[in-house]
Amino acid sequence: MDLWPPLPQNRMVLCPARPPRRTRTSHGATGATRSSAFMFPYFIMLIFCGIPLFFMELSFGQFASQGCLGVWRISPMFKGVGYGMMVVSTYIGIYYNVVICIAFYYFFSSMTHVLPWAYCNNPWNTADCAGVLDAANLTNGSQSTALSSNLSQLFNYTLHRTSPSEEYWRLYVLKLSDDIGNFGEVRLPLLGCLGVSWVVVFLCLIRGVKSSGKVVYFTATFPYVVLTILFVRGVTLEGAFTGIMYYLTPQWDKILEAKVWGDAASQIFYSLGCAWGGLITMASYNKFHNNCYRDSVIISITNCATSVYAGFVIFSILGFMANHLGVDVSRVADHGPGLAFVAYPEALTLLPISPLWSLLFFFMLILLGLGTQFCLLETLVTAIVDEVGNEWILQKKTYVTLGVAVAGFLLGIPLTSQAGIYWLLLMDNYAASFSLVVISCIMCVSIMYIYGHRNYFQDIQMMLGFPPPLFFQICWRFVSPAIIFFILIFTVIQYRPITYNHYQYPGWAVAIGFLMALSSVICIPLYALFQLCRTDGDTLLQRLKNATKPSRDWGPALLEHRTGRYAPTTAPSPEDGFEVQPLHPDKAQIPIVGSNGSSRLQDSRI
Repeated sequence: MDLWPPLPQNRMVLCPARPPRRTRTSHGATGATRSSAFMFPYFIMLIFCGIPLFFMELSFGQFASQGCLGVWRISPMFKGVGYGMMVVSTYIGIYYNVVICIAFYYFFSSMTHVLPWAYCNNPWNTADCAGVLDAANLTNGSQSTALSSNLSQLFNYTLHRTSPSEEYWRLYVLKLSDDIGNFGEVRLPLLGCLGVSWVVVFLCLIRGVKSSGKVVYFTATFPYVVLTILFVRGVTLEGAFTGIMYYLTPQWDKILEAKVWGDAASQIFYSLGCAWGGLITMASYNKFHNNCYRDSVIISITNCATSVYAGFVIFSILGFMANHLGVDVSRVADHGPGLAFVAYPEALTLLPISPLWSLLFFFMLILLGLGTQFCLLETLVTAIVDEVGNEWILQKKTYVTLGVAVAGFLLGIPLTSQAGIYWLLLMDNYAASFSLVVISCIMCVSIMYIYGHRNYFQDIQMMLGFPPPLFFQICWRFVSPAIIFFILIFTVIQYRPITYNHYQYPGWAVAIGFLMALSSVICIPLYALFQLCRTDGDTLLQRLKNATKPSRDWGPALLEHRTGRYAPTTAPSPEDGFEVQPLHPDKAQIPIVGSNGSSRLQDSRI
C-alpha cells in the first residue's frame, strides 16, 4: 500500500507502491513543487490505466488458479512474460529487504532518550553540521538579535547547512564510500538487521499463505493506526496548515505540461504493483467465483486514497519544519531515501517525545515493507512450486521458501557495504523500471489480441457470472495499452543518467543497470524462440499458430469449474497426461472468513 503522497519524484520502495524512479534535485524540492499540479493527472491515470490493469491481473490469476508461470498456458509462447516477472521480483526482493533492514536499524536506534541524529555533538559529525535544534538555540539565545537583524543570513544558514540527520545517514549508518566500485567494508549493524528482516519474512511465510494471510492482516491494518496518530499530531503543530495548503493548492499552469502526465501515469503504474507477478500469484489463491472485479476497484482506490491521506501527514510535518526554520516548504521537502531517512527523521526531532514518534514511524515503515516483501517472496516460491509441480516439492514447499530466503540474504550482503546505497539505487532505477512497462504491455496485447478479447470476456463471465463492464473492455483493448506505450515513450524521452546527490554514476555502472533491465525483458523473445523450436508444425506459420494457442490444460484448475468449452469430452486419465487439479493444496484447502463474513480462500485483498 502506498505510504508517500503522490509525488512524481518518489520512487523509493518502503511500501507496496512503485512510483516512478527519479534522482534527487539539488534542494530536493522538485517533487513537492509539482505535487499540487499532480493530483488531476494522477486520478485520471488511476481510472483509465491503474484499475483496469489491476483487474486484468487479478482475474487472470484467479481464473487459472496458477502463479505467474502457470497462467501462460493461455498462450505458451508468451511464458517468457512470466519468467520476466520472476526476474523483476527477484531484483526487487533483494534490494527491498535491504531498505526494510535500514528501517529496522533506525527503529532500534530510536530506542533512546535522545535521537542520535538530533544534534551535531557526535563523533561522526563534521564542522559543517548545523541542526535545526541548534538553529533554534541560536535564534532564542544570545545571538538572536544579530540573526534577527539579518534575515538573509539566517536563510542562507538553513539552506546551506548539513543537517545532523543527513550526516547520521551518510557518515554513520552507511559510512558512504566515494564510488560505486569502492565497496569498502560490510556494515555489520546493517548486515545484522538484514538477517533479522529475512528471518521475519521466512517465519511469516513458513506455511505459505496459511501463515502470511494472518500476519498480513496486522501488517496491512496497523499502519493506518500509526498514520492516524501521526496525522492527529501533525495537524496540531504550528505551521502544519501552511504545509497542507502547499500540498493542496493547484498550479494549473503545470497541468498542460506533458511531463506531469507522464509522471502521473508512471506513478499509478508502479504504485499498484502491476507486472511483478505478485497480483497474479495472490489472486491464484482466490475462490474461483470470488468477485475480483469488486476487489480490484476497492483495493486500487484504497491504495491511492492512502497515499493522498499520507500526504496530509507528511506535509503537515514539513509545514511545521518549514515554519521552525523560517523557510518555504519546498526547501524542506524531499523524496525517496531523503524523505524516509533524512528529512522525516529530522522533522521527528522537532516533536515532543521525539523517540516515541520515531519508533512509531519506523515501525510503520517496517510493517508496510514486510507486507510487500511477503508478496514478492510468495511470487517466487509459488512460481517454482507450480512449475515443478511434483508431489515432493509440494510437500517440501517450506524448504523452497527457506532456500529463496537464504539466497536473497546472500545476494543482499553487497548492498550493506559502504557502496551499497549506490547499488541499491542502481537496481531501483533500472531493474524495475521500463522492463515493467514492456512486460505489462506484452501481457495486455497477448491476452486481448492473441488469446482473443472475446474468449477472455467469456472466461470472466463464466468465473464471475457477468462479463467485464464495457469500460474495462475498452480500456483493456485500446486505452490501457496506449497509456502503457505512452509511459514507455516518456521513459525513453525523459531518460537522464542516474545520479545520487552530486555523484555521477560511471558508464560501466550504467551499463550494468541496463543489463539488469534487459535481463527480464530478454526472457520474452528467448522463450518464444525456444517454444517455436519445440512446437510441432511443418511451416513457421503453423508452428507460430500452435505455439500461441492455449494448452489443453488451460482453464479452471478444479474439474467442477470446467464447464462450457472447458468441459472435458472424456474423463481425464493419467495415461493421456491430462489431469485437472489444483496446483498445490494451499489453493483449494484454505477457507477463511473474509471481510464480508463469508467463507472464502486467501485472496488478493491481503
